[in-house]
Amino acid sequence: MRIDIITVAPELLRSPFEHSMMKRAIDKGLAEVHFHNLRDYGIGSYKKLDDMQFGGGAGMVLMIEPIAKCIEKLQAERTYDEIIYMTPDAKTLNQATANSLSLKENIIILTGHYKGVDQRVRDKYITKEISIGDYVLTGGELAAAILCDAVIRLIPGVLGDEQSALTDSFQDNLLSPPVYTRPSEYEGMKVPDILLSGNFPKIEEWRNEKAYERTQLIRPDLLDD
Repeated sequence: MRIDIITVAPELLRSPFEHSMMKRAIDKGLAEVHFHNLRDYGIGSYKKLDDMQFGGGAGMVLMIEPIAKCIEKLQAERTYDEIIYMTPDAKTLNQATANSLSLKENIIILTGHYKGVDQRVRDKYITKEISIGDYVLTGGELAAAILCDAVIRLIPGVLGDEQSALTDSFQDNLLSPPVYTRPSEYEGMKVPDILLSGNFPKIEEWRNEKAYERTQLIRPDLLDD
């Protein structure tokens, strides 16, 4: 998988890809991640990227020309399965979306800034818009890193234990059940006996029950899907 991230602040993005699962995926050659500084495509000698809104209003808007130049340069080099725009006014990222994107070969992620991007960018180039929640960040860089983490860890060979990804929260519209490790007792708090029994069918049944109970308590909306 190749991911190209278009950003006005590439320095904000590098660190997450230098550690843990995303670094492992890159080191194994299972994923490529490239950062493209939108400033390189800016207008004029000052590399202008943004301007005031037509019709007035607070906040600057990223102009279409620099974004169009960057996207079209990338499209001339290869075909992209998705061009994604990270924005709070979109459908929220979920596990089903991450699963679907993990099967793609080439993806562009455009990160917003200021008041967002000129609507014509969204109309002409964007194939999918994704939010990470009902709140606003300074820019889309951290949101892009979250999306990449959710997607890249699902690529076969990244985790090492594929079953681990399959039993994550939300894979079956349920939250994860409680998990425990050593010691079996700590300050009077004991691990449930069933988990120490070695009866794996019963353990699986217990985990399913607890996952359902936790989902019903915390995220009942998932059970409606």
